[in-house]
Amino acid sequence: MFNSRLSQVGRMVKQLTRGQFTSVTRAEYLQSPYNCYPWPVKHRPFSTTAADNSHEEGNEEKEGRISVTFVDKYGEEKEIKVPIGMSMLEAAHQNDIELEGACEGSLACSTCHVIVMDVDYYNKLEEPLDEENDMLDLAFGLTETSRLGCQVIAKPELDGIRLALPAATRNFAVDGYVPKPH
Repeated sequence: MFNSRLSQVGRMVKQLTRGQFTSVTRAEYLQSPYNCYPWPVKHRPFSTTAADNSHEEGNEEKEGRISVTFVDKYGEEKEIKVPIGMSMLEAAHQNDIELEGACEGSLACSTCHVIVMDVDYYNKLEEPLDEENDMLDLAFGLTETSRLGCQVIAKPELDGIRLALPAATRNFAVDGYVPKPH
């Protein structure tokens, strides 16, 4: 079987180099020897964030969501449900909360700076990495309970956490640019 697949690949490569090979449809590709999967491939939408299962009602506990309240610079509060494992930056973007995140969570800026309003919740967070502390040094309005939203990951013990957004951010890359949420 391996030799027959190898000869098929060889024929296809010869056709390609001679200019005899025309475009291949997706279905043909999946049936071709170039397909490295030995089983039928099911194509599903891909996402690097947690799945949104909001269509299932009454499964809030089963889905693993926590309650998070964001307090903006005007004191207005917005409570949202965040899936376990999602960063506060991603959650803010999905819920139209103005948390910039210019570097998209790569620890290269301080624009997703948040302030944990309760010290008890702050103490439940993992210790910040050196890279996070370096970026926090550049943050506007730094406090003892400041963290980067991209590094605060939802976990069950953070249910009920309140995060304040500073009055301003420092974006050294592009002044005045507000990125579109993903």
